[in-house]
Amino acid sequence: MTKKVLESELFIMLLFAGAVLTMPLWLAPIGAGYPDLMQKFAIFGLFAIGYNVLFGLTGYLSFGHAAFLGVGSYAAVWSFKLLSMNVLPAIFFSMIFSGIFAYMIGFVSLRRSGIYFSILTLAFAQMSYNLAYSVLTPITNGETGLQLTLNDPRILDAASSNGGALPSPTLFGLKMSGFEGFYFCAVLLIIGFFIALKISRSPFGLVLKGIKSNQTRMKFTGFNTRPYLITAFVISGMYAGLAGSLMAVTDPLAGAERMQWTASGEVVLMTILGGVGTLVGPVLGAGIIKYFENIFSAFNDRSLHEVLAFLPDGMENIVVTLVRPFVGEGWHLTLGVLFMLVIIFLPGGIMQGIDRIFGKSKKKKAAEAAAATARMGEEQHG
Repeated sequence: MTKKVLESELFIMLLFAGAVLTMPLWLAPIGAGYPDLMQKFAIFGLFAIGYNVLFGLTGYLSFGHAAFLGVGSYAAVWSFKLLSMNVLPAIFFSMIFSGIFAYMIGFVSLRRSGIYFSILTLAFAQMSYNLAYSVLTPITNGETGLQLTLNDPRILDAASSNGGALPSPTLFGLKMSGFEGFYFCAVLLIIGFFIALKISRSPFGLVLKGIKSNQTRMKFTGFNTRPYLITAFVISGMYAGLAGSLMAVTDPLAGAERMQWTASGEVVLMTILGGVGTLVGPVLGAGIIKYFENIFSAFNDRSLHEVLAFLPDGMENIVVTLVRPFVGEGWHLTLGVLFMLVIIFLPGGIMQGIDRIFGKSKKKKAAEAAAATARMGEEQHG
């Protein structure tokens, strides 16, 4: 294929959509092909894509994006409580409230850049967490978290009855659990990826890349970068709100822990691990971290012995002893080693490594083609 075809939007979207929609097939061999985990892959993939719109395109490192994740979750649960269990109003209100909240924080934080911007976003996120945890308890229900109850009005669902049981989120009657829930999240991930692709290749995206490259020079030419930065911040916040609403769709509960600084740090790790500024990298980083958190962390001595049963008994026990600290509760250690290796050898993330592999393959093929052409020329002249 030509380079132009490989870089075309249609080819990229077909490849990405195909990979996402066939996840149950190619994730099954590594034990990750079940709906709940794949939903997490899709949700945090969306979160990372949105974060990359800000960090990857403008270079502004935010440590407070978990605040928008939390706002999205709270808005979705309130929509379920007051209006309907239909997920569409919940998603709509989550994105709107997260966007408004992002504008408020961005309006103040974007007056500074560099480490000062990062610290400001971290401060706002921690304030949001403390407000949700102990101050705004009538809205957030404090440390218990906001949950559905049988007494919720749900004015749009008032005519329907659920037999005295708590209702579940639905899409016009289709329950958002199992593979139906996964494919709903998967479709939103594909749409979110498409929007991010269009943004990165639009004139607006070029301005954001120019800000990352040399904002000072742009300002010296009289270009006002602030509206572009605020817009990017709001878009990124709305992505986080969408991810938060989907978390509430899969589990109708919103708690202050979703707004902690650790959740903000996690999306930073996802983006850097996969590749800052790349389209697929953040999704890949999100998938790797969630795989470690949910699958790698479940390994124990028994499962290790089952995996390594093909080794001689003495060798099997030695290998299990060596591997044990890196699995189960020690999965953070493995992730830390992986992250360290990526930062040292692949500063551009895993996508840089993939580019190097394909780059070497292309160079090798080009060299072979040139050698074959030269041989043919020699034979003709001979």
